[in-house]
Amino acid sequence: MIELLTSYVFWFVTAGVGLGFGAAGYVIRKYVAESKTKRAEKYVKEILKDAEKGIETKRKELDLEAKGELYRIRSAFEQETSAKRRELSALESKINQKESNLDRKVDLWERREREITNKENNIRQRTEDISKRQTELTQVLEEEKRSLQRIAGLTQEKAKEIFLAKIAEEAKYDAALLAKKIEDESLEEAQKKAKEIIAIAIQRCAAEYTAESTVSVVSLPNDEMKGRIIGREGRNIRAFETATGINIIVDDTPGAVILSGFDPVRREIAKIALEKLIADGRIHPGRIEEIVEKADREVQITIKEAGEQTALEVGVQGLNTEEIKLIGRLKYRTSYGQNILQHSKEAAYLAGAMAAELGQDIKTAKRAGLLHDIGKAVDHEVEGTHALIGADLAKKYGEPDNIVYAIASHHEEKPTDTILSVLIQAADAISAARPGVRRETFEKYVKRLEELESIATSFSGVNKTYAINAGREIRVMVEPDKVSDTESVKLLRDISKKIEETLNYPGQIKVTLIRETRVVDYAK
Repeated sequence: MIELLTSYVFWFVTAGVGLGFGAAGYVIRKYVAESKTKRAEKYVKEILKDAEKGIETKRKELDLEAKGELYRIRSAFEQETSAKRRELSALESKINQKESNLDRKVDLWERREREITNKENNIRQRTEDISKRQTELTQVLEEEKRSLQRIAGLTQEKAKEIFLAKIAEEAKYDAALLAKKIEDESLEEAQKKAKEIIAIAIQRCAAEYTAESTVSVVSLPNDEMKGRIIGREGRNIRAFETATGINIIVDDTPGAVILSGFDPVRREIAKIALEKLIADGRIHPGRIEEIVEKADREVQITIKEAGEQTALEVGVQGLNTEEIKLIGRLKYRTSYGQNILQHSKEAAYLAGAMAAELGQDIKTAKRAGLLHDIGKAVDHEVEGTHALIGADLAKKYGEPDNIVYAIASHHEEKPTDTILSVLIQAADAISAARPGVRRETFEKYVKRLEELESIATSFSGVNKTYAINAGREIRVMVEPDKVSDTESVKLLRDISKKIEETLNYPGQIKVTLIRETRVVDYAK
């Protein structure tokens, strides 16, 4: 009985403990499940929040891309619209200019028509006046005849002689008056006609000019290249100057050197050669001579091509090969800042236009106009004026006598007593006198620099001088063994004072004296 009771108690206790653990496990599982649910909900919320942020960011990016694309499309449209507007504006300007030219031509022809009509009316009036005067003279003659016969009792033959003598005297007087009037009117009409012809020629041949630089500057990739150009102890620069005949000015100007020389063709050869040497990088005396020869050949080819192209543009045929080369050389010559080749072309056009208005030979006028300044291609090599030098060259190459004479007389070294010589003189003056074509003479500019350098060179102990910055500065290099530091101060002052007393110039000129001592030794 006790064992049965004990078993029941054990069972109940066991059942109670099992129910307790089950309830506790249920609670624990429920708590764990709720925790997981909360974490899952929180995680889902975070995912949703991140997704919303990503969507918002993406939406903003899309908005920015759309705005950028819209801006690009708008900019392209505005650029295209601006280009179209400029094209339309340019086209409108051309149309307006053509309309203006057409109006001027119409006015010119109307004026000519009125002048012709007035002349016809004057001639008609003069014819009527002459007819009326002839009638009056006939009546006067009859009255004189009757009066003479009645008063003097002369015979008809004698009266006729007296009357004819009187009429002849009056006729001579009237003829002299008429001749003077016709001469004055002819002179006035000739001046008007000449002005019209010149105006028409200028209008047809007007061209723009660009002032060309007279200083050759070669750019350098870096300042170290200056030392390579000079070479060890100046070997390279001396070899270059000897081969080209052009001086190289190496100063503190960054990234550039200046080529100085009076022969523009040589200066162009030197510029091309130096650019090739800089690009090649190998700079030594042997290479310099080779490159200078190549540059010389290139320039000669360019000169010939320029002459041939000019003759083709102007329409002048049958020129001698040497004449073509001389014309090409004018590409590198300037006068008062005006390019001589361009000036010769315009003179040819002007002479041809005026010859056409006067009924003269157009081809001959163009040929003479193109060749009129050919002497300037060699005037720095030959003594004499460029007009006479050009005439000698034209005669040498078989040009006709009238062209030779027109070239010789276009600056009045010879009298202008032919129509062709007058045309060439007028064409040359018109081309040179148009506003903006010429500036201060290059020769005067060079002469001023030469005078500045010669003043400094005239002092004892001066080795070399360089006028730079368009003559606003001069650098004087002295021999250190002849001029001491103390003496250099006095020498600098003397040079400045002589420049002030000798030259006329605006502003001031900076004078820099350089005394350099080099000491060389060798470690053995």
